Amino acid sequence: MFMTPPLDPAAAAIDITALYAAYHRQPVLENINLSFPAGKWTAIVGPNGAGKSTLFHVLTGSMKPLRGRVDAFGEPIAIQRKAGNIAYMAQREAIEWDFPISVWETVMGGRYGHMRRDALWRRLLPARWYAPSHQQVVRKALEDVDMLALADRPIGALSGGQKKRVLLARTLAQQAKILLLDEPLAGVDPPSEQLILNVLKREREAGRTVVMVTHDMPGARRYVDHVVLINRIVRGVGSPEEMLSDARLAELAVSSIEQSSNDQALRPTAFSVAQE
Repeated sequence: MFMTPPLDPAAAAIDITALYAAYHRQPVLENINLSFPAGKWTAIVGPNGAGKSTLFHVLTGSMKPLRGRVDAFGEPIAIQRKAGNIAYMAQREAIEWDFPISVWETVMGGRYGHMRRDALWRRLLPARWYAPSHQQVVRKALEDVDMLALADRPIGALSGGQKKRVLLARTLAQQAKILLLDEPLAGVDPPSEQLILNVLKREREAGRTVVMVTHDMPGARRYVDHVVLINRIVRGVGSPEEMLSDARLAELAVSSIEQSSNDQALRPTAFSVAQE
């Protein structure tokens, strides 16, 4: 079994120890031991169904693992979530895109955690009267993704790439120390893809920890510092040059085929179910 190289806890943004997760008693992640280095950009790579999104669900608290421990900056990750230090951009956001809300209001949603610290009377005001500090952060986030000119546009009128930019802006508006992004490049046009990569590069250079699930191998080879290969278990951890080589990616593909075969073999047949 692959063993993750040890990492100094002081240099780790997230530490995962002996993590197991399952859906309906079907294992999805098994004995995951990982460290994501602080201030670095990590890409998580694996086939569909490998457990990548499940790992993010555990990190964000939307899914409880069967067992295992997850720490962030040396303490239980729930503490860092409560402090607003973890921001998450999901692969498929639960947003009603036809809802009559503007780009500006959508990104302002990323400030709600910070607004809890405002005086109660401020929180009861209409959105246009929110504290100037929130307005400035939202403006900067929209400028970063080149969407400020469309701030008043309804979100339902946006293209696929523009929607991704808005969701990224909302993530940036949280001003978190750790950014978790599940397939931020999926379904976007080339200009949006390049813009998103450039934004994440700047965030990493500013000292934030970026963890990104991706199928974009050229982008990962060019931009990221650290790569995790995963398919239910950790298949490899290291530099982009090593982990994204043709040989390692071929091994990952073979593991996917083998895992699918094993799952099929373990799945009860209709006859065996009828006999139980």
